[in-house]
Amino acid sequence: MHFSAQEKAMWLQDWRNSGKSAWAYAKENGHVPQTFIRWTKAAAESPQPFVEVPAPIMRPLQQTPEILIEKGDIKIHLPLSLSSSALHAVMEGLKAVL
Repeated sequence: MHFSAQEKAMWLQDWRNSGKSAWAYAKENGHVPQTFIRWTKAAAESPQPFVEVPAPIMRPLQQTPEILIEKGDIKIHLPLSLSSSALHAVMEGLKAVL
């Protein structure tokens, strides 16, 4: 069976969250362990996407209203004053990693 890049990313994220070995996770979820382990190695070797945030947003956060986006260990604090174009850039970048 062929999986898309998004499906592989979903399986890999679920595996990371499981705390199980790649072999055990693959067996429990109906994947061929050798193939799944190859996915984990390819993911570890591929460059991670990033979002370039404009300089004005990178100032230290003060006690201002903000939006907090959490996914696993990742926490992103965005000021409510964020421009729509900067928010769009952040959301596009998140699509690549989530």
